[in-house]
Amino acid sequence: MRYAIYFTPAKDDPLTQAASVWLGRDAYEGRDLTPPTDTGLSEDEWRTITADPRRYAFHATLKAPFTLADGKDEAGLIDAVDRFAAQADAFDIHELVVAGLGPFFALVPGAPDPILQAFAGSIVEQFEPFRAPLSEADIARRKPEKLSEPQRNYLHQYGYPYVMEEFRFHMTLTGPVVEERSAAIAALLTQRFAAFTGKPRSIDALTVFVEPQRGEPFSVLHRAPLKSGEKKEAVA
Repeated sequence: MRYAIYFTPAKDDPLTQAASVWLGRDAYEGRDLTPPTDTGLSEDEWRTITADPRRYAFHATLKAPFTLADGKDEAGLIDAVDRFAAQADAFDIHELVVAGLGPFFALVPGAPDPILQAFAGSIVEQFEPFRAPLSEADIARRKPEKLSEPQRNYLHQYGYPYVMEEFRFHMTLTGPVVEERSAAIAALLTQRFAAFTGKPRSIDALTVFVEPQRGEPFSVLHRAPLKSGEKKEAVA
């Protein structure tokens, strides 16, 4: 079993609903959805490009998936997340845009955001005591030989290479897209998520996701709104 601390909008947020339909998975209910029929893509292409983000569910990583350290348990993690959230103020990203990250597409901030960067870094450090060390196999899966030196150092220090100044907030919408389909997929996603781009997005909660067994889909376990957010809620 692994846990992760993500940002994702509330269950009834229109962005959550739109992304769930696009990815074909409702992480709050822990179930797959019927493939969308209005994408203009074949079902095979849709399944291929959404396979990875469908398993991980719609989110932005704050603390990457981890196994609990010895002496730590789920109740303690949830309690710590609640206590952190109770002390942290919600804040807005100025805007989200659809952008390519290498061969992937995601919703990302339209400009660098120092408040967001600092917030993400504080979560990485705050919850590090809950993370068990990576196995050699986990390290190898990250292909450290292809990482920069700072990224390799962060992989060993925090179990994830893309933290601190290497962090880039992104809410993944696709896996790798072949180059000859990139322009078409970019246009499709830009149109499909137009209602959510070019306007502020509130970072108003931390959400604990769980992966029951390696390779299984992630689902929402618990949502802890930040200080100016809504009442805390647990998800069955």
